[in-house]
Amino acid sequence: MSSPSVIVVALLADPDAPTEVAQRMARVLPARLADRSGPGRQFDVQVVSEPLTSGSEDPPTLMRRIRDRASTEDWDVVVALTDLPLHADGHTLVVDVHRGHGLALLSLPSLGGWRLQTRAREAVEETVLGLVKAKAGEDEENERRRPLRAPLAGRIVPVDPDPAGDEDAADLHYVVSGHQGRLRVLMGMVRANRPWRLVPGLSKALAAALASGAIATVDSTVWSLAGALSTPRLVIATVGSLATMIGWLIVDAELWHRPSKGSREARQRARLFNASTVVTVAIGVLVCYAGLMVINYVWGLFILNDRVFTSMTRSPLDPVDYVTLAWFVASIATVGGALGSGLESDEAIRAAAYSKREQERRRMLESDHGD
Repeated sequence: MSSPSVIVVALLADPDAPTEVAQRMARVLPARLADRSGPGRQFDVQVVSEPLTSGSEDPPTLMRRIRDRASTEDWDVVVALTDLPLHADGHTLVVDVHRGHGLALLSLPSLGGWRLQTRAREAVEETVLGLVKAKAGEDEENERRRPLRAPLAGRIVPVDPDPAGDEDAADLHYVVSGHQGRLRVLMGMVRANRPWRLVPGLSKALAAALASGAIATVDSTVWSLAGALSTPRLVIATVGSLATMIGWLIVDAELWHRPSKGSREARQRARLFNASTVVTVAIGVLVCYAGLMVINYVWGLFILNDRVFTSMTRSPLDPVDYVTLAWFVASIATVGGALGSGLESDEAIRAAAYSKREQERRRMLESDHGD
């Protein structure tokens, strides 16, 4: 049993990124909470990693799970962290608060793609202090209606839930507002997907791209074409090759999400998930493209011979030719990589493109469609 002056705070985090965020936060949170709470209070912060959102993204259901889990422990306040975007009453949730039970649910993607650790700590601090005040009977109505403080102020606002909602639902929603808030949610979803993992996850596609680039670099026809192309045409070739690779990955691996229901909220969710998929894949493909340019440039420096190049193109080899050739060959190699991605399994591409929670969510949707 905790001491009356020690408040036990549990951070109930989904595995993977939410657990990492919670563990880093727990190192500084007790001191920061004690400093802001005033004299006489101390805090013990515990991190518990469990798949809280497995099989569900319904906030009342998740709140019920949090309450059931908390009932088995000697916790005073529980804040659950997930990397799934959550919605309720037509709003995109940041924090769901159940003041009566001392519970809260934080959706990390709603905090954006930058400074996630700082923003998550700020949100958890504000939420914990609000719940502590509510349990101690110190919470006034104006305090209850106060938005979360900077760096979140002006973007996250409190909203009363639907009074006809589930009895396990929260008694206060903090939601994102405006186009800037929705853009921040999108960036948060992309960050949760960790698009940089797409590069090592596409080993067969990269092998095909590298092979295509190596062959194209020693082809005299490619030398002539690269020298004859203007900058706008090179840009068009780049955009076309990137669009081919992105489109092929999304279509071939069936990454496009179609709403199972025809409601307006379901369509909005589908647009949000599809936008995050496109941005995630686009970032991963851009990283691959940049890497191919560097590799092709180095390969060109090693393999090209000025005398042979001049005899084939009738123009001397200069530094600009190396860059132009590497640029053009990267576009050719990217198209080759798109064809090579067909050798990857759908599961491998999805594992590279999505966070663990998002993979589970999509498997659940596929199972529902199958039923």
